[in-house]
Amino acid sequence: MKKNIVLIGMPACGKSTIGVLLAKAMGYRFIDTDIVIQNDTGRLLQDIIDSEGLDAFCIAEERAICSVNEHGGCVIATGGSAVYSRTAMLHLKEHGLIYYLSLPVPEVEKRLHNIKSRGIAMRKTDTIAQVFERRRALYEEYADITIDCLGKTLEETVSEIADYHRLVSKDD
Repeated sequence: MKKNIVLIGMPACGKSTIGVLLAKAMGYRFIDTDIVIQNDTGRLLQDIIDSEGLDAFCIAEERAICSVNEHGGCVIATGGSAVYSRTAMLHLKEHGLIYYLSLPVPEVEKRLHNIKSRGIAMRKTDTIAQVFERRRALYEEYADITIDCLGKTLEETVSEIADYHRLVSKDD
């Protein structure tokens, strides 16, 4: 049975873009859990955060992730805050390998142009560096493998994940 490929990491590290390309390259299905949240709630992520707060958003995120019941052959791109829910991460780990797309804060900041409207689970006073500091240990804890994305093209990153995944999936 093919394991799912689960992508975690900071906003703007490329989870959704790499996920689509990776699904095409591997012949897997693709799910973006941010889209699952939006479909389930009928609302944009930022609307949930603004009107109900971070706790409510994290509950909606956990619920959406736990509703994904793919048992293999799927690339799942998570929201950057998915790691705040142990329940959600253990659910994803059950049938998948977790790939942490690592990118240093200055590169994340360079890529983030819509920080106020993107639906990032952060306090209004937070900086990206503060968000990263809170999340880094969680990304590292849940990751089965860390992919350093700095200085790599999308294609190089996709190829690295696909090659590694094929290698480890042979053993199953």
